[in-house]
Amino acid sequence: VQLQASGGGLVQAGGSLRLSCAASGRTFNSYSMGWLRQAPGNEREFVAAISRGGGFSTHYADSVKGRFTISRDNAKSTVYLQMNSLKPEDTALYYCAASVIHRHIVEMSLTTDDYWGQGTQVTVSS
Repeated sequence: VQLQASGGGLVQAGGSLRLSCAASGRTFNSYSMGWLRQAPGNEREFVAAISRGGGFSTHYADSVKGRFTISRDNAKSTVYLQMNSLKPEDTALYYCAASVIHRHIVEMSLTTDDYWGQGTQVTVSS
């Protein structure tokens, strides 16, 4: 699976951005999808995940609940992250990830059987 993230940029605090991640190579709807982020000097952290089926259950990090929304369009093989009420502490490189095991994304336990993209930079100014 190849993952291409886009949509990052510079935004003022309180603003919004929508990230997209286009997948190719394998059957998109076989994978749970998610977003991770890494700020300079920090470890990579979980942001949000959406399951591959069964009603597309979602999980969010506590720090983004109520502000970020993950969704997917299986027809377009794309996962989205709508980010509202952005804060300076949301500044990071955002990666999308794919796994057939949903908890690998939620628990940040990605293995060599999982996939992640190159990241898109989000910068929130105060």
